[in-house]
Amino acid sequence: MSEETKVQDSASAEAISQDALDNFVSLKKGDIVNGTIVKIEDNQVTVSLGYKYDGVIPLRELSSVQIDSAADAVQVGQEVQLKVVSIDDEKERLVLSKKAIDSEKAWDVLQAQFEAGEVLEVTVADVVKGGLVVDVGARGFIPASMVERHFVEDFSDYKGRKIRVKVKEIDRENNKVILSAKEVLDQEFEQNKQSIISGLQIGQEIDGTVQRLTPFGAFVDIGGIDGLVHVSELSWQHVAHPKDVVSEGQSVRVKVLKVDPAAGKISLSIKAAQPGPWETATGSFNIGDIVTGTVRRIVSFGAFVEIAPGVEGLVHISQLAHRHVATPNEVVKEGQEVKAKILDFNPGEKRVSLSIKETEEAPEQSARPEREHGERRDRGERRDRGPKVELNNPNVSLSNESMSFTLAERFGDKLSKLK
Repeated sequence: MSEETKVQDSASAEAISQDALDNFVSLKKGDIVNGTIVKIEDNQVTVSLGYKYDGVIPLRELSSVQIDSAADAVQVGQEVQLKVVSIDDEKERLVLSKKAIDSEKAWDVLQAQFEAGEVLEVTVADVVKGGLVVDVGARGFIPASMVERHFVEDFSDYKGRKIRVKVKEIDRENNKVILSAKEVLDQEFEQNKQSIISGLQIGQEIDGTVQRLTPFGAFVDIGGIDGLVHVSELSWQHVAHPKDVVSEGQSVRVKVLKVDPAAGKISLSIKAAQPGPWETATGSFNIGDIVTGTVRRIVSFGAFVEIAPGVEGLVHISQLAHRHVATPNEVVKEGQEVKAKILDFNPGEKRVSLSIKETEEAPEQSARPEREHGERRDRGERRDRGPKVELNNPNVSLSNESMSFTLAERFGDKLSKLK
């Protein structure tokens, strides 16, 4: 290569270098610039923005909330808008902030969302004492009481979860943003509730899940809303407490008894969705059968005995015992197990007639003593039928029987006169 050619090439390189320098952006602290993420490290991100050297975004300047890694906030190739925090050309150190730009933009957006009641989707960045922290351009906080419609004891698995929220409170001066996920859930619940209620019909049978138990009944989820099964509607048998019949999480079949759209209340029944005890009992009992039952109620005219779950029969007071009974309590008591005979069984009318005394052997009838005058009459008749025997007749042997006979004969008239 000639010396002339070398000089020309050097001049061209200087010209290109000067052109490149002329094309570099000029920067100063506080400038807003656009850049592209070219490298991600654990504690910082490298950004190309057309300057003579690349800038960096420290981890603390990436997000308004604390993050563990830069990769949690940006991706390589992502276009971002940044603010110049500091610049040192001698050390080729250019520090940028994504957080500052995001925060400035966020307050205007948050204010508009707050006023409109808009629902926004956020990602839980951190779980702290008392609630959840999210990045909404500014640091947003969701108090524990505003996360779910139900109580949550442990929020540890909420980190990284996407949830929908509404802005409840905004204070730009104090950098305070309060959000609520519960308000979104409540609103959706009410909309869903009214939709389901409007589609329910009295007498309709549907499947549900027991959600919670109370002393007065069980609340059953029937597709996003709860209906109450009163304790009296849990079973055809007497139920002391709902936990004796159902448990939380159990699947059940229920019948709709009542719907009150205005109050948002639904009354359900488990027992009404099952065959009734009288239906089940049909064909199980016959007149004349001896059954075992439990005395459930005692009334003045008898006792009601349960011979099958939900099937009670009446033992009339006259059928309690072979003897005369003044009050049923003389013979039976509530809770007592007894044997009874079915006298009549009519499932159509839900009526059973029972007898306890028919299962017991009747006592023997005691013989009535003969009347004294009847005895005298019998003895008189006997006397008339036989010959009179003289006591002083030496040819007659006096036995006990004959002695009784002759004494009765001898004194009978006198005794008759004394009467």
